[in-house]
Amino acid sequence: MVTDPIADMLTRLRNGLARNKAEVIVPASKMKEQVLHILKSEGYLEGVEKAEDEKYPQGILKVTLKYSNGQPVIRHIRRVSSPGQRVYSHAKELKQVLSGLGISVVSTSKGIMTGQKAKAEKLGGEVLCKIW
Repeated sequence: MVTDPIADMLTRLRNGLARNKAEVIVPASKMKEQVLHILKSEGYLEGVEKAEDEKYPQGILKVTLKYSNGQPVIRHIRRVSSPGQRVYSHAKELKQVLSGLGISVVSTSKGIMTGQKAKAEKLGGEVLCKIW
């Protein structure tokens, strides 16, 4: 049993990038799928595909990692909020990550979105992670 599934997913991505893997498999959930689709739309991942697996009744997500000139596109990926210490932020308090070179992923009342989009829509929420 994993107590923090988002942190587990981020660690799987980090480990896959460290080993120059082409693909990483993550147990599926709606929240993980939304976070991965945001990373894909922002250009940090090549692809995300949901598949069936007999080991995981909810299925798996096959994440295709992205590299540029042999180097991973994701340099750092950090979990901000955790089950033991939730980190919430108002729309006005959402800051740029690495002067706009990175993104933050925020869980808002209107779904999971980037910090930039949440700020534009004047929505605050739980800051899940930061990527650059």
